[in-house]
Amino acid sequence: MKRCISSSRRTTTVFLTALVLAISGSVFAQSVDQVLQADQRRLNLAQQSQERINSIVEGTRSLEDQYRAINKEIDGLKVYNRLMRAQVEGQTATLEDISLSMDQVDVINRQIFPLMERMIDALEQSINLDIPFLMDERTNRVSNLKDIMSRSDVSVAEKFRKVMEAYQIENDYGSSNEDYKQSLTIEGATRSFNMLRVGRIGLYFQSDDSKITGRWDNAAREWVIDNSARNEVRKGLRISRDLIAPELINVPVPAAEGA
Repeated sequence: MKRCISSSRRTTTVFLTALVLAISGSVFAQSVDQVLQADQRRLNLAQQSQERINSIVEGTRSLEDQYRAINKEIDGLKVYNRLMRAQVEGQTATLEDISLSMDQVDVINRQIFPLMERMIDALEQSINLDIPFLMDERTNRVSNLKDIMSRSDVSVAEKFRKVMEAYQIENDYGSSNEDYKQSLTIEGATRSFNMLRVGRIGLYFQSDDSKITGRWDNAAREWVIDNSARNEVRKGLRISRDLIAPELINVPVPAAEGA
């Protein structure tokens, strides 16, 4: 009886020990799972935190890049504004000069018209007092100048250019020679003669057969026959026509008048 009781007690003790061990193992297993789960949560939180940090860093870098780009753009705009300011100041100065010039143009126009009128009158008087070569061409030029002066469709600059051009043509006559045909009335008879102009100092005529030779006497304002210069005038005509090489010719010229 005692053995049975003792065996039963041992069995109960073993059972209780196993039960305690089982309960302890279960509790331990649950603790490990909880620790692992806590570690996983911490790992997830750390990963999420790192992702947020990375996002913040990337955002910061992006903002820094934008800041640098904006600063560079601002520097460029400052340079552009400085250039534009200088350009505007230059244009303003130009506009002021133009305004001043326009005011002066009115004054010049009021002064230049009388000047051109006097120049045309002086040119006409000079032609009338000069040796009578190419008179139709020269008088027509003066007449055209007078017509241009009264035209509103011709600018002041163009009018002045025409006047100066006429003066230049007249000036060029003084350093050139030429020959041309002209009808003259000599001793009551009108016929065509070969004309020789030597600068502005001498104007000579000669018939085709060289029998009649003469010159313009500017003091007497008439044509005179002077056959003493026949050969020289013929030579001058041939030189003017490029038939012979240029050389000196001995022809009568009017004496220089005293000042």
